[in-house]
Amino acid sequence: MPTITSTGGIEIFYREWGTGQPIVFSHRWPLSSDDWDTPLMFFVTRGFRVVAHDRRGHGRSAQVADGHDMDHYADDLNAVVQHLDLRDAVHVGHSTGGGEVARFLARHGQDRAAVGQAAAERVTEDLCGLPARHAHHRGGHHQRRPAGVHQGVS
Repeated sequence: MPTITSTGGIEIFYREWGTGQPIVFSHRWPLSSDDWDTPLMFFVTRGFRVVAHDRRGHGRSAQVADGHDMDHYADDLNAVVQHLDLRDAVHVGHSTGGGEVARFLARHGQDRAAVGQAAAERVTEDLCGLPARHAHHRGGHHQRRPAGVHQGVS
């Protein structure tokens, strides 16, 4: 079972599949990385390196009573990113995972993450099968968006 040791000696479980540009998935509360099985398989079959971890206190990571705040979550995610030497990674988070990703980017991610519109467009194209600038049209309706605003992936 692959784990890394984060700050304070906390064991964090992770899984990693594939090669290519990394996409890192942060799960929602109270689940685990298993929640991402379908997207992980989708992207690994399209040539991406996919990584998902179980947040402290969840799944196969250490079951601890403390450190359940965004700073610790971001530091744990950073430990995974550093251990796997991930560069130009796209980070995807759902619910609590979205907060974890935002705090990670603010604290640690500027030199390792693929930040910006181009990264979001690459993933959105694979996810939706459409260029990101047109992804908001897939339901048949045409929303008007301010210039420069596109639907992306958080």
